[in-house]
Amino acid sequence: MKADVINNLDNPRHLEKLYRDNRAAFKREFNAVYPSIQENMLAQFWNERLNFENEGVSWGSAQDVVFVLLAAIAAGLIAKIPVIFSIDPEFFYPRNLGFIVFPLLTIYFAWQQKLPAKTIVLAAVIIVASAVYINLLPRNDKSDTFILACIHLPLLLWAVLGFTYLGDAPNSTPKRLDFLRYNGDLVVMTTIILIAGALMSGITIGLFRLIGLGIERFYVEYIVVWGLAAAPIVGTYLVQTNPQLVSKVSPVIARIFTPLVLVMLVIYLAAVIYAGKDPYNNREFLLIFNLLLIGVMALIVFSVAEASKSSRNNFGNLLLLGLSVVTILVNGIALSAILFRISEWGITPNRIAVLGGNILMLTNLLAVTYQLLRTAQGRKQISSVENSLVSFLPVYGVWAMLVLFVFPVAFGFR
Repeated sequence: MKADVINNLDNPRHLEKLYRDNRAAFKREFNAVYPSIQENMLAQFWNERLNFENEGVSWGSAQDVVFVLLAAIAAGLIAKIPVIFSIDPEFFYPRNLGFIVFPLLTIYFAWQQKLPAKTIVLAAVIIVASAVYINLLPRNDKSDTFILACIHLPLLLWAVLGFTYLGDAPNSTPKRLDFLRYNGDLVVMTTIILIAGALMSGITIGLFRLIGLGIERFYVEYIVVWGLAAAPIVGTYLVQTNPQLVSKVSPVIARIFTPLVLVMLVIYLAAVIYAGKDPYNNREFLLIFNLLLIGVMALIVFSVAEASKSSRNNFGNLLLLGLSVVTILVNGIALSAILFRISEWGITPNRIAVLGGNILMLTNLLAVTYQLLRTAQGRKQISSVENSLVSFLPVYGVWAMLVLFVFPVAFGFR
């Protein structure tokens, strides 16, 4: 996008299109190149437009607000399908939890970016096929392949959301990084919305209880359910229309938690050895170990995505390198444990799924760590780390599709 900005300084229409396609990315890239183009009158105008300190919150156009409200209502209706159509909640929610939010967010970005028909049709086909497939799977709550399919379905829907977010630039590294930043910002914004909602709910229920009216059941079944479903949609809208709301919070979170998690991991590994815990024979401990690995991997992804945005210094890169190295060690232990379990007790869908996921994360981690090492040595820029990170994102989507569609059939739905 930097090249687009520089090459179109005399083309106001194209700059406006770039801005409307992705406001947060445009502002970041423009500010990065502004020192070299500040003599240009149009550049000065855009600098004032983008960086004028506005204490208020932008609510977008009336059309945007109506769309978000309709999407929030639709999310609540999807969440209430078991009540509306008398469907067993234990049948509906494990299969369809991801459909409450992801398809609506996909529609939002398709609408915002005015995507071509073929892109919209492809995303719609994957979403509809996934919905039909997951709901036609034989009902067996103890089936490993069924549980794996339900776990990996949201990951596939997330990949479809990313495909839609990227729009006409699916191979663009900056735009893939924007998508990762959007996810981090959305987590922050949604958490704030949910905390505020929880406080309001507690006050509301307490006030009604004071006058002798118990509204807990009604409030939870309608207000809370609708609020939970709508929160990510409203959060997305706020993040996209007001990137300044969390643009300074996310880098701070990444910088604070990178050293804290690194110290925690080192202490935890030492404590595991001291306590004599064995991930090779303890299934529950191995599960927790893998959940820890996924969480730390998410932090690394988030930190790398924020690195270019916040001009991370060399010390920050060294911390990120240390976290990546320790995470590789954790991944190696988990990988060796699952290989041991396969050699001792044979192949099961769960073991193959965990093995595949660990191999994917380890491969991605090794690539990121190698580039971080070269960056710390001054031989590469942080952009090389970003490339090694985002180039792997489609692989996770393909893996999710494999587990969702192939595993149940390959293992006879067991």
